[in-house]
Amino acid sequence: MAHRLDTVISDALWQVLHDRATSSGQSIRALVQAALAESLDVAHHSMFQISTSGALVEGLYQGAITVGDLRQHGDTGLGTFEDLDGEMILVDGHCYQARADGTVTEASDDALTPFATVVAFVADEQHEFHDVVSFADLTSRLDSLRASDNEFIAWRITGHLDTLRVRTACRHVSGTPLSEAVADQAVFDVVDVPATLVGFWSPAYSQAIAISGYHLHAISDDRAHAGHLFDLTGRHLVVELHRVIDIHVALPSTEAFLQAHLSDVTQDIVRSVEGDGGESGSV
Repeated sequence: MAHRLDTVISDALWQVLHDRATSSGQSIRALVQAALAESLDVAHHSMFQISTSGALVEGLYQGAITVGDLRQHGDTGLGTFEDLDGEMILVDGHCYQARADGTVTEASDDALTPFATVVAFVADEQHEFHDVVSFADLTSRLDSLRASDNEFIAWRITGHLDTLRVRTACRHVSGTPLSEAVADQAVFDVVDVPATLVGFWSPAYSQAIAISGYHLHAISDDRAHAGHLFDLTGRHLVVELHRVIDIHVALPSTEAFLQAHLSDVTQDIVRSVEGDGGESGSV
């Protein structure tokens, strides 16, 4: 959960902040947050993830951490729930569960997740996109904001969507390979809805752990519709990006994870069930 801090600083300090923001392209808000975090020895621009994409593909859906513990590591992110029971959308510090029956509820702190990725989101940059006609169009424009294919970026995108298509996974017992589990996922189409998209760009070299490329989940402002982003159109979107410089991966201590054969899980398998641009898969 973000909190507002109002304070008074000297003209000299304000000028330094303004000049640094201009030269670096970072927002003053991000610079102040980073300076405070460094001074107080608090992690910032850190991404926290529980488990790996490979473990999820292999069907390891046992809960590894509670939502309450997960929220200690960030206020924005995505994932799934124990037994692949729908999609997770973490926004503004609140964790929502979108199930295959179309319901969206706020998850309790006792709920368990086998896989999730979160950040304490602070916008380093803000941009505006107009007349976005598809998911492919959106990601192409997001590409232009990335300085490198080798960096991790968290995204928060808000706006009024003309159309939105999302997918939600159906509940399956642990041990069911993800390729089988997503075969009966639910697809929902919504029109004329204000919404927030959250998610990540992860580089190709992270494929042993993360879902490389773009991975975005969506939730409507009225919290009635949510899921893994499949497609969208929108006339005006506000895009905020948060550059990640530190990554923490917590590995499950379950017997299933410790005994799993994960070395054969390739990114081709991950993409085939996760989907590239929402063409297939949902997590």
